[in-house]
Amino acid sequence: MILANYINDLLYRYDCVIVPDFGGFVTNKKGASLNESNHTFYPPSKQVTFNAHLKDSDGLLTNYIASSENISFEKASTAISLSVIKWQNEIQTKPLEIGNIGVLTLNENRQIIFTPNYNVNYLSESFGLENVASSLINRKETVVKPLIPISEKEPKKGVPAFIKYAATAAILLTLGFIGNKAIQNNNQKTFLANQEKALEKKIQAATFVISNPLPTIDLNIKKKEVKSFHVVAGAFQFKENAEKKVKQLKKLGYNSNILGVNKWGLTEVTFESYTNRNDAINNLYRIQKTISKDAWLLVKK
Repeated sequence: MILANYINDLLYRYDCVIVPDFGGFVTNKKGASLNESNHTFYPPSKQVTFNAHLKDSDGLLTNYIASSENISFEKASTAISLSVIKWQNEIQTKPLEIGNIGVLTLNENRQIIFTPNYNVNYLSESFGLENVASSLINRKETVVKPLIPISEKEPKKGVPAFIKYAATAAILLTLGFIGNKAIQNNNQKTFLANQEKALEKKIQAATFVISNPLPTIDLNIKKKEVKSFHVVAGAFQFKENAEKKVKQLKKLGYNSNILGVNKWGLTEVTFESYTNRNDAINNLYRIQKTISKDAWLLVKK
């Protein structure tokens, strides 16, 4: 079993994948960017980091391996522990390569340093988008030629007197027409403004009364909580056995239900279902210690 392959698969769907007793791989969304040095556009992506303090199992990785390999939760936990021991021994002498995810090394203070693989994009929304390199555009400066002044060497010709008088008369007639037009426009605007004020006064004075008003109705809509985290008691080939298991668990005080049929055709039965991951994990540990060691956590969104 190659543990890195299962971590790689989960990073496409989840923001955090914890390897019990080793650390957690955490993803952060990063928007599209431009590298000005090489003129390359990069699509939105998930940047992977490593947190050595996230060592407590949340059941996600173990449950995924158990479902993929069709083995029990306990066997999947054992397989992860063996891989972690191997990783801890290997990183003491050389860099530890975690599949396509990145490389882990130890610094001088024996702390784990993670170098991600930037060639892998774990953001499913960016599937199929590639880096785009653009050629550099050279902008040429625009040359502005100076204006050449007009030569005034030619003598000015005189204007006849009768043309001056005709031009003066035309200007006076034009000014008179414009002035008359302006007066008419001003009078029209004043009339419209007075009509508008009168209409506003009528609207303000009006009172609208409804003789039979409709009663008000208060609607209290409760948001339905989705229970995505399920503590699974077992998977059964025959539905009759699954129904018997549900009855047994309900007698013990659990809100047991048939979750459905998985991809192997087995009917899954739950102890309880939860909306909160932490509540589900805490109850899973309690059930494993008191009732069933084979109980495991299933996440369905």
